[in-house]
Amino acid sequence: MALIPSSPPLSRFAQAIQRGEFLLTAEITPPKGSDTSTLLSLAQQLKGRVHAINITDSNRAMARMSPLAASLLLHQAGVEPILQLACRDRNRLALQGDLLGASALGLRNVLALTGDPIHIGDCPDARPVFDLESVRLLQLIQRLNNGLDCNGKPLPDGGTHLLAGAAVEPQSGSFSGLERRFHRKLENGAQFFQSQMVTDFEQLERFMDKLGRPAGKPILAGIFLLKSAKNAEFINRNLPGVKIPDEIIQRLANAAHPLEEGIRIAAEQVRQARQICHGVHLMAVKAEHLIPRILDEAGIPPLTH
Repeated sequence: MALIPSSPPLSRFAQAIQRGEFLLTAEITPPKGSDTSTLLSLAQQLKGRVHAINITDSNRAMARMSPLAASLLLHQAGVEPILQLACRDRNRLALQGDLLGASALGLRNVLALTGDPIHIGDCPDARPVFDLESVRLLQLIQRLNNGLDCNGKPLPDGGTHLLAGAAVEPQSGSFSGLERRFHRKLENGAQFFQSQMVTDFEQLERFMDKLGRPAGKPILAGIFLLKSAKNAEFINRNLPGVKIPDEIIQRLANAAHPLEEGIRIAAEQVRQARQICHGVHLMAVKAEHLIPRILDEAGIPPLTH
């Protein structure tokens, strides 16, 4: 009699979700080249402080190392990755191939993204694909987990074992649009949500009251380390939907050491988020090594699992 293969154990991130812990994730950008020493050094500095590390997929449409390769390197180093996968650069055949490969390599966590537009990046003449978008990518992951391919036909060599996540924008200008897209992602298998950068915590609380808590899935608020008033003003000009309050910009402008003030602000926001949602997703571009200091300042100790 043929043995039915058992499902692999849950990822450590999925186990933390099951335990109902306050979830901590961070974000690392893969190298723009083949030297992975900085990537692996940063991952080791974050190990034991966050449940998982997002590996971005050429975010801002800037060409970088494959997130699948970078995620595997973290996995081999004993660090829990969340593989970000964007629809911008791959059709459904390539997406399916990467997802099957990720599962075979032992990668369990995937964040399904549509992807930033090509024209804002460093390869503006590249051809965008967008065969799918994030909701339909979630559908594909759900099919693969059920042992079916992108056409709904059985996979003869077995399905995937992936924990699918999605992005959410609590500060969207259209609540009806936010609600519709959030529910579509839920219906298509999203098991956790990471938000874009949060600057309005009253708006985050309204989102949690009306959508986040009733959904029954963990919501992680995006917390961004601001390095200076100039950095904050640049974000306000260039990131749609983000409005860093004037009082925060003034705090950074008046600070003798703006980066230290930025760490304090981020820690305050972590404490605020802890009272509202299920976790935080920490973004510290080119300063990921400071994330443990933010967590220390916020009173969050190293993980015990």
